[in-house]
Amino acid sequence: MQRLKKPVTIFFKGLFFATLLTACKSKKTDDKAAPKQNAPVVVDVIIGEAQPITNVIEANGTVIAKEFVELHPEVSGRLTYLNFPEGKNIGQGTVVARINDADLRAQIGKSKVQLELAEKTIERYKPLLDINGINQADYDAVVNQVNGYKADIAYTQALIDKTVIRAPFSGVAGLRQVSPGAYVTPATVIATLQQTNEVKIDFTLPDTYGNAIKVGALVDVELDGATTKRSKAMITAVEPGANTDTRNLKVRAVLKEGASNPGAFVKVFVDAGNNRSSIKIPTNCMIPDDKNNQVVVVKNGKANFVNVETGVREANTVEITKGLNVGDSIVVTGVLFARPKGAVKVRSVKKLADLNKTAEGN
Repeated sequence: MQRLKKPVTIFFKGLFFATLLTACKSKKTDDKAAPKQNAPVVVDVIIGEAQPITNVIEANGTVIAKEFVELHPEVSGRLTYLNFPEGKNIGQGTVVARINDADLRAQIGKSKVQLELAEKTIERYKPLLDINGINQADYDAVVNQVNGYKADIAYTQALIDKTVIRAPFSGVAGLRQVSPGAYVTPATVIATLQQTNEVKIDFTLPDTYGNAIKVGALVDVELDGATTKRSKAMITAVEPGANTDTRNLKVRAVLKEGASNPGAFVKVFVDAGNNRSSIKIPTNCMIPDDKNNQVVVVKNGKANFVNVETGVREANTVEITKGLNVGDSIVVTGVLFARPKGAVKVRSVKKLADLNKTAEGN
């Protein structure tokens, strides 16, 4: 037993030192892997300053002709005459087309013969009625026939008038949709006619801007998407009720400068007024929340999350109406890494104009 005691003691001592060495190595490894808990987040900021805010609303519009009509025949029949100079101006009242009316004219001729006979009968009955040679009822029946034939002639003449298609106003004729000799009905479109010397622009705006729309006010219009040149148009009318599906108001303006083809797409810019000075920040530095929008502000080297209220939005910026003060350091990069009351390190102070140029370049 004495011989075994010393080797056992040596064994336990070796095991102790091995365990201690393993623990030390593990601790060193953990220390290397552990992140630095107090390392500040590197951010870039802009200094909040009051800038002019122009409340201009951009809307999509459509150019329409001053007057536009699709020419339809009022009666069915075969086209016997078609005088429609495509793409040229025609005057009001110009005969555009005629429909075969031979049967109607024959009907008028028949009614006129019957009318003539009835009128002669009245001439013969009148002296007889004066001497009581005939009954009053017989005389009245002939008079009624005369009136009936006159009514038939007037009705048939109205039908003949409907076979003639005239231009309701002066304008530019469109492309013909039919040819002479074609059988047409009231559903057939012969061609279009429109006035292009003065065009109108229809556009829609949310009903919340109803107070900003004034009849007689001027708006800017971009007629060509390839250029930024703007023309003037004057608001002439506003739809009295908003669309129940979109809650938008339909507005109509008359173009005062420039020219455009009906049906073209344009952009309309309406000045809603209330021009003022407010703090503007890049839209990508806001943190959307379920209830509020937040912005990170650096104070005393700490990140402070501030609830803000927004106003007018532009392409890359947004107006802050409440929550920020002039002189605040607003985080614009590194927003996602900032933590409430966490340490931050300001790397540089950016200019809002430079950030806008960068965003537009991307």
